[in-house]
Amino acid sequence: MSETHHTTTTSPTPDEPRSPQQVADDVVARVLARAGTALHAGGTVHSSYDGDQLELEERTSLRRVAGLSTELEDVTEVEYRELRLEKVVLVGVWGSSSSGGTSNGTLQDAEVSLRELAALAETAGSTVLDGLLQRRAKPDAGTYLGSGKAAELASVVAAAGADTVIVDGELAPSQRRALEDIVRVKVIDRTALILDIFAQHAKSREGKAQVELAQLEYLLPRLRGWGESMSRQAGGQVGGAGAGMGSRGPGETKIELDRRRIRNRMAKLRREIAAMEPARLTKRASRKRHAIPSVAIAGYTNAGKSSLLNRLTHAGVLVENALFATLDPTVRRAETVDGRVYTLADTVGFVRALPHQLVEAFRSTLEEVADADLILHVVDASHPDPEGQIAAVRHVFADIPGAMDVPEIIVLNKADLAAPEVIARLRSRELHSIVVSAHSGEGIAELQALIADQLPRPGVAVDVVVPYQRGDLVNRVHEHGDIDHEEHTADGTLLRARVDESLAAELEAASVRRA
Repeated sequence: MSETHHTTTTSPTPDEPRSPQQVADDVVARVLARAGTALHAGGTVHSSYDGDQLELEERTSLRRVAGLSTELEDVTEVEYRELRLEKVVLVGVWGSSSSGGTSNGTLQDAEVSLRELAALAETAGSTVLDGLLQRRAKPDAGTYLGSGKAAELASVVAAAGADTVIVDGELAPSQRRALEDIVRVKVIDRTALILDIFAQHAKSREGKAQVELAQLEYLLPRLRGWGESMSRQAGGQVGGAGAGMGSRGPGETKIELDRRRIRNRMAKLRREIAAMEPARLTKRASRKRHAIPSVAIAGYTNAGKSSLLNRLTHAGVLVENALFATLDPTVRRAETVDGRVYTLADTVGFVRALPHQLVEAFRSTLEEVADADLILHVVDASHPDPEGQIAAVRHVFADIPGAMDVPEIIVLNKADLAAPEVIARLRSRELHSIVVSAHSGEGIAELQALIADQLPRPGVAVDVVVPYQRGDLVNRVHEHGDIDHEEHTADGTLLRARVDESLAAELEAASVRRA
């Protein structure tokens, strides 16, 4: 029997035992009490390494605000592009299968997931009004919740005055339509919500194209037509009153026309993304040709990846206490403590149940992870479920060919906020890990030393005298090689070092013969 839980249940007296329904009501109450943490929990705290953050000021100025009427009283309001906040109700399902004893999620899992959904909703620009948590063996095939529980949801929506329902899962097209017909407001699922955030935050031409492609792939099976626009244009002989000349057509419905347009647009976007790939491949090939090692920063969204990039390179990229603040990858130059040059790439964050459409659309960007020499897997050690975040990120790694073969360092970030027992537990589980705080600087020196130790070292030994007019070669040895001995002689600079094969060949060709 299914149980539904929302915040309107009467609290028990102190002498009464707490029912599962009341326990689940407490889960929803805690989620609602902490709603807003995506944007407003003390604001976004920056360090001096984050730069001027001009992009954050621009993004904040365009954020939707509460209480703004959709009716313009003054034409100057058009200049602000601020829209009325959507009012949403969250819906979650949890429980375990009655057969086989396999778990479909615990109450704790449901709370973590629903809290994340609230943060996603507010990052997208909405106000969370209420929530409903239902225990079921599995979602109903018709309405996701079952007809009775869907009717109960409709009353919750009406009482709260909400205009949107967000389901913590992926809805089939038929489930979404059936649920909308009952609650009489817009219904979206977790995938649509994440796609909406990506659409808001993508800045680069490639990022926008990747997001649009993912949105169209999601939309294609979910098209829904209305009324006369869906009627089939008849081909050939037509019977019935009003039919005949003027009513014959190609025999294609409006929804079929829409699907064809979407497929054509998707094909064009794929061509555009493919056309952008050579530029990235050229840059990557140039780095490989000059034997510049690469490090990729990956991890769960809002784990502090951009803050870590700023701390290590002074890149000044956008830092915001919000989910999916960074979508466009950033590559910056960095140096190890012993002077070797390497690149540091900030990648898009991951999330539980990351829509497969996004994984496919961003595959070319995610390849930065697979092509790296080292992955810094950043984990928010202060999160309620850091192990779940690690598992979700590795699940995405498994979908990227070659990513699982790259050496990985678990960077336990936000050490200044995390509980010591949580850090100890994570370090016992992840042996190749380090504790840092990108905000305070704790552990950063140790991380830089570990990066220098883990990056591949040049493998060809050279013993050459480089003429003084080829100082460019000496500089490259300093940047990309390991120097054992350097001496200035009458004929040039004597170098005993280890370098990559291509640089070794250039050094041998330019070397002065010694007597």
